[in-house]
Amino acid sequence: MERVVITGMGVVSPIGNNLKTFWNNLINGKSGISLIDTFDITNHKSKIAGIIRDFDANEILGKKEARRLDRFSQFALAAAEQAWTDAKLDLDSIDSERLGVYVGSGIGGIETLIENIDTLRQKGPRRVSPVLVPAMISNAAAAQISIKWNAMGPSMSPVSACAIGNTAIGEAFRLIRSGEVDVVFAGGTEAPVTDLSVASFGNATALSTRNNDPTKASRPFDNKRDGFVMSEGAGILILESLSYALRREAKIYAEVIGYGASSDAHHMVATHPEGKGAHLAMRLALKNANIAPEEVDVISAHATSTQVGDRSETIAIKQLFGKQAYQIPVTANKSMIGHMFGAAGGVEAIALAMSLKEGIIPPTINLENPDPLCDLDYVPSIARQLNINTGLSNSFGFGGHNAAIVLRKYE
Repeated sequence: MERVVITGMGVVSPIGNNLKTFWNNLINGKSGISLIDTFDITNHKSKIAGIIRDFDANEILGKKEARRLDRFSQFALAAAEQAWTDAKLDLDSIDSERLGVYVGSGIGGIETLIENIDTLRQKGPRRVSPVLVPAMISNAAAAQISIKWNAMGPSMSPVSACAIGNTAIGEAFRLIRSGEVDVVFAGGTEAPVTDLSVASFGNATALSTRNNDPTKASRPFDNKRDGFVMSEGAGILILESLSYALRREAKIYAEVIGYGASSDAHHMVATHPEGKGAHLAMRLALKNANIAPEEVDVISAHATSTQVGDRSETIAIKQLFGKQAYQIPVTANKSMIGHMFGAAGGVEAIALAMSLKEGIIPPTINLENPDPLCDLDYVPSIARQLNINTGLSNSFGFGGHNAAIVLRKYE
């Protein structure tokens, strides 16, 4: 079987629209959460989100192309361009039939859908955009990447809610390991911060209402957490077979060595209170990687800042690692970037790859009053320098979807 490595990474996030800025802000504990200023929030319960700033789609993609794309596809193309450039791949030398795209989105082009519903109601059916469907469908981002890079290999747009990024990376890992392709774009993208979605999640009491202090709102494992903070962006990685990467003398960030997926089979929106599905996904990922729990040096937690979610993930980690769970640093990126839904897994995989490469674990900020039931080492407040070789990243989603990946430092 082929070994699989990460050779390029691109990110669009509330704390930076390129890898360098994102990583520097992450390890320095900078929050990207702010008051929403893209629509009227007067009557909303939650008035905060992780908004992408300083992103000019016209400049990045060209005015004509940007105009026909929903925001989630714009993010995906921008992150994919970064990853491709970072990997230093050459279209003239790559076999297009062995280039794949595994990029997903949970909600797809919801902004485009809302705009056209408004148009339909206000101006009638003749004014609805003829490109509504190709702009809004969840596979649009993967399709656009495939078209731009002439990627004729397998293309998949997994829809496993907030587990999408890890699902995409894990399935791309399987594809490359089997020898079917050489290179895959893998990750997720999302642009969910709209009037409608904030209202819905707010009415479901899922969102934090710490509106007077946005940067303190996302607080995984803290006893005063009151819900997650919605966010947007994209995280795209270039995965390659090790043999292909070595042939072209590519730089390598980390190696993907394991993937596990499961379902809670419990509830549409609530995680299993005993963390059964999360435990199974992690256990399967370690088995797939052929490593023992003792070999894991760091865990990138899903950790959305909800009461049940954070506790159940903590329980699952304890069940899998036993007493060793208290010795493993656990980091929660969402404390700074919020919950990016389908983009979360891709962005957090990028953070984990950088951690392994640089020997720095990003902090979990806003952990001021630890929940007594969440009593692991969550790297509070300040980044930690540590020689780490193997990391586990968790992503869980509505419907009970769970996906875990294992990355290893490449030497």
